[in-house]
Amino acid sequence: MTAPNKKLSSARLTQPTNAFVEEFTASVQFDQRMYQQDIEGSIAHATMLASVDVLTEVERDQIIAGLNIILSEIEEDQFEWSIAQEDVHMNIEARLIALTGEVGKKLHTGRSRNDQVATDVRLYLRDMMTPITAELNRLQTALLNVAEREAETIMPGFTHLQTAQPVTFGHHMMAWYEMLVRDAERMEDCAKRVNSLPLGAAALAGTTFPIDRELTAKLLGFDRICLNSLDAVSDRDFAIEFNSFASILMMHLSRFSEELIIWSSAQFDFVDLGDSFCTGSSIMPQKKNPDVPELIRGKTSRVYGNMFNLFTLMKNQPLAYNKDNQEDKEPLFDTIDTLLGSLRVYADMMAAITVKKDNMRNAALRGYATATDLADYLVRKGVAFRDAHEVVGLSVAYGIKHHKDLSEMSLEELQAFSDQISDDVFDVLTLEGSVAARNHLGGTAPEQVIKAIKVARSQQK
Repeated sequence: MTAPNKKLSSARLTQPTNAFVEEFTASVQFDQRMYQQDIEGSIAHATMLASVDVLTEVERDQIIAGLNIILSEIEEDQFEWSIAQEDVHMNIEARLIALTGEVGKKLHTGRSRNDQVATDVRLYLRDMMTPITAELNRLQTALLNVAEREAETIMPGFTHLQTAQPVTFGHHMMAWYEMLVRDAERMEDCAKRVNSLPLGAAALAGTTFPIDRELTAKLLGFDRICLNSLDAVSDRDFAIEFNSFASILMMHLSRFSEELIIWSSAQFDFVDLGDSFCTGSSIMPQKKNPDVPELIRGKTSRVYGNMFNLFTLMKNQPLAYNKDNQEDKEPLFDTIDTLLGSLRVYADMMAAITVKKDNMRNAALRGYATATDLADYLVRKGVAFRDAHEVVGLSVAYGIKHHKDLSEMSLEELQAFSDQISDDVFDVLTLEGSVAARNHLGGTAPEQVIKAIKVARSQQK
């Protein structure tokens, strides 16, 4: 029987591994998180081997029973992980052999650690997409709730961070929501390429045993099979694609965070983030720092780094598997953890946000946000757009000089810039009139915001 800490892959070597090299090359410290997927893959592999008569049914059942014992030991924190066994795969196999004797040694027939690890990573990533989807949906729902509540709340819309036109806060939240819809679509598309089975490729060339890869794929829930054995063991495109999706999603969260940081400042004072998502200052007692959005803005760079880590890892590897690929897991795991945490805290934070409606409205009044409405009004009266643009520019300059918004000017003051202006102009110069006038698909009118929310809720999965 193989001793628990004797390397299962060391027969070729004439000297024991240097103690530091053993620790340096081991991955069990971080890849043990894939124990469930490794055992799941091994059970499917043993089942398949028995179906093609490489294992007897008795041997299959002994192996599966042993693997289930190991699963219980790990989950009950009774399993002894060994750096000497290098990784999660060899640790589990060594323990299986200790439990079942010679029959345990037969499990690895027709496979290699190369296709085994490729399968485990895909299974793990596929499994983690479920909670990521759940948290993403939770954040989307939180945004829809805020948008519905604030469908008529007027705020200044910005370009170049300068007041541009009035919009509603609900409309602004729906812009965030649309970004997340595209993110969800990207992950769903990525999942198609994640869900391909490498097992059966063995080390790089396939195996001489009469394996049934279709059965293995069915047992493990894979939609398709990696069709080239060289590619199957060396492909990490799926991990890079996932990190690309994650980077775009984190970029969106970072943009949201930037706005929340600005809006919660004393200079804007548009929103109040719940105290649970902020911290105080060690020296300035009046401070309420938006630490959660700031930290997510910072963590975005971490996910970007993980993506470029994987790009750089793969860029010079010849086919097929190389030890370099041991380095694929930590950036992938870190991205998964960072994304899950960021989505979770964001959903909670948005559920607790307080919107300061009066401050938003007053800010919209200060920035001549209805200037474009006045230009559109003149165009509808027959004034060429460029002439209308000049008239409005002169009107705004007058307003700045006299500290008046366009809606605060008298009819006589406005008519001094164009005789086409009549008393119906005030219907378009109010903030409410401005947003209500944009009553078309995708517009900021409250009616359209409510319609968009209803459509979004009907499409949520």
